[in-house]
Amino acid sequence: MRHPDEFVTKLIESNHCAAVQCVGLVPCLWRSTTSEMGKLFSKLFGSKEMRILMLGLDAAGKTTILYRLKLGSSVSTIPTVGFNVETVTYGNVKFNVWDVGGQEKIRPLWRHYFTGSQGLIFVVDSSDRDRIEEARQQLHRIANDREMEDAVVLVFANKQDLPNVPLW
Repeated sequence: MRHPDEFVTKLIESNHCAAVQCVGLVPCLWRSTTSEMGKLFSKLFGSKEMRILMLGLDAAGKTTILYRLKLGSSVSTIPTVGFNVETVTYGNVKFNVWDVGGQEKIRPLWRHYFTGSQGLIFVVDSSDRDRIEEARQQLHRIANDREMEDAVVLVFANKQDLPNVPLW
């Protein structure tokens, strides 16, 4: 992915479906019984809230991505100690995005944010080859947690705009 706005190609699949793409909300096709028609109508025309967890190693760019989504522009950030929470509205979906700090001492606390998360954006600094394996290990640890078994996972290769970034 070469542009931050392109990262939302498929983010959420909750219950029956809500797929998000940069060009707009794309409804999924799914079988419905007559008793589910009310649910279908609500899903198509009503608003929906989703809890999204944004994790990754320190300095991967999580907070920058969050505020780029929220404000539409880049802002200066400082290392996150704790978390940032912002609501990002896209179409009729409100994403409550939890950006949690990635410092090594904070990572054991990540699991406390898993409950109720419907999606995970795992941000990787693609320019930092020395930490790719560490990022992979953390992603596997998260993915193997029972609380995250139903979450949709998006791995975001960040910092592709920097010079000399290898093509993965």
